[in-house]
Amino acid sequence: MSQGFRIEALAAAHDRSTFSSGVEPLDRYLRELANQDIKRRVSNCFVALDDAGAIAGYYTFAATSLPLTELSPDQIKRLPRYALLPAGLIGRLAVDRRCQRRHLGGALIMDAAVRASRADPAIYALIVDAKDEAAVAFYQHYQFRRFASRPQSLFLPIATALQALQAKGGER
Repeated sequence: MSQGFRIEALAAAHDRSTFSSGVEPLDRYLRELANQDIKRRVSNCFVALDDAGAIAGYYTFAATSLPLTELSPDQIKRLPRYALLPAGLIGRLAVDRRCQRRHLGGALIMDAAVRASRADPAIYALIVDAKDEAAVAFYQHYQFRRFASRPQSLFLPIATALQALQAKGGER
């Protein structure tokens, strides 16, 4: 986890008014829509808080599936032949401008991986839909792999994420 931040579920007490990632649709989502999605049980939202309790970043997390056809033959040979594998979707991820370049985005991904590893039912991988090539590069830095048929969609097996986390000093 990045120093100086704690991650918890979004709550009514969190002040969203000053959050600014530089991407207006992501900022507006946190201010106006996140609570609705939580209430509808469409997704959960987790926020990273700085030492003063201000929102430094957030991500949303929801259930989805990963088509077996998107995996390489090497990956498929170690898995059951289900048409779909259980996965968790990081639907949105944003870091406030004042906290960018502090590895908080990676910490949010790792938090999602840890939550997914502890989930019931089991989750095989995290999935993201990158908005552009810069976002693809960001996720690839954290070992996400592109889908075969959708180059803006990427996945990260939970086992791979946990191995990376352990290599950096263990689970939180």
